[in-house]
Amino acid sequence: MSEKQRTIKQSVSLEGVGLHTGKAVTLEICPAPANHGYKFQRVDQEGEPIINADVDLVVSTERGTTLEKNGIRIYTTEHVLAALYGMQVDNALIKLNAPEIPIMDGSALPFVEAIESVGYEEQDAEREYFVLDEIIPWEDPEKGNEILAVPDENYRLTVMVDYKSPVLGTQHASMYNIGEFREEIAKCRTFVFLRELEFLAKNNLIKGGDLDNAIVLVEREEVSQEELDNLAKLLGKEDLKIEVKGMGVLNTIKLQYQNEPARHKLLDIVGDLALVGKPIKAHILGARPGHSGNVQFAKILKDKIKAQAKAPKKFDLEKEPIYNINDIEKMLPHRYPFLLVDKVIEMTEDGIVGVKNITMNEPQFTGHFPGNPVFPGVLQIEAMAQCGGIYALSKVDEPELYSTYFMKIDNVKFKQKVIPGDTVVFELNLLSPMRRGLVNMGGKAYVNGQVVMEAEMLAQVIKDKA
Repeated sequence: MSEKQRTIKQSVSLEGVGLHTGKAVTLEICPAPANHGYKFQRVDQEGEPIINADVDLVVSTERGTTLEKNGIRIYTTEHVLAALYGMQVDNALIKLNAPEIPIMDGSALPFVEAIESVGYEEQDAEREYFVLDEIIPWEDPEKGNEILAVPDENYRLTVMVDYKSPVLGTQHASMYNIGEFREEIAKCRTFVFLRELEFLAKNNLIKGGDLDNAIVLVEREEVSQEELDNLAKLLGKEDLKIEVKGMGVLNTIKLQYQNEPARHKLLDIVGDLALVGKPIKAHILGARPGHSGNVQFAKILKDKIKAQAKAPKKFDLEKEPIYNINDIEKMLPHRYPFLLVDKVIEMTEDGIVGVKNITMNEPQFTGHFPGNPVFPGVLQIEAMAQCGGIYALSKVDEPELYSTYFMKIDNVKFKQKVIPGDTVVFELNLLSPMRRGLVNMGGKAYVNGQVVMEAEMLAQVIKDKA
């Protein structure tokens, strides 16, 4: 069953600071039209430039994923993108008045709650998935990162985290479908080792860092209170008593799950793979993932999408038809030599796939053309229209009492000639909901998976028999 794209009902704002820049930022998530995707807009810059959430625009993966276009950057994009993707928002414009997305509490939950607070709006366009059709492995031997994608009917993620750390150990996390993101993944916060935090703070690299927006893991058996007090001072938390408790975690944050670090790595993958540009149907398995590997793998997936778009479209012509020629004769008034659909192999809520076999025995080839038989373009349009008529008549009771009549044809294009021996597959989908008997459909005709013709058609279904 097809799914519609959606955006949010109205704009929603959040305020915070950027983790690395330390700059205060107001971020506004805005509704966007169908097929818009995710885009960022720097409203603090001249001309308010827009930067697409596109993996090809990634310029850095150091401690986060950074996009850049024409010298304008957006830092730490992964958490807000994970929230949008995880809540199945297809289209959004993300405005901000500083270079970095606010870190908030180190998770995607504040963005998720903001999205939920305004609700969703369904759009007319279909949600177009990237459906993986082969196994894709990837490995970075130097960093020890591995990612594997295998075909799946859902978007599944499995993550293994192993930093050879005595405190973190080996952790696993899984998300069996995107519907689990809200409750199982969104609230999981970023983590950092104490040794990294000390280095980053001393080198002025986490200007917006705070002890309440990250899980701090301590690997050493003994850490003096003096060291912890100095760290608090370095981070501007002199009045906070820092201690090491439990699994070598600073007392400033309590773990929500024992495997919260692994779940956050899964969250990062969702955000980084959102840069592919389409919702995904595949099972992604990651071992020791990081932003660099996520982005490299996202580029591989984007290349695969491009290759799929160029590849011939596949139809299963061997499966049992939904309507055979006898069924079609009961629905359509057309007869030889003007019945131009042999069978219907697919029918969805808003579309149909029909088949026409071209043979030399058809009368039009007597004069079109002797010695060079070509199936006329006008008959291709008629055959496509008959497929649309079957779809329309399938929606009414007693279809034999109705007829469909052309009202308009638009945007007709012929790509290559159709000849005897070809099997033409017509795929049509509604361009708008059926109302008052009006049926507006867009269609493409394929031979061997390649488009040979396309058109948009408007027809009316009329009851002309008692």
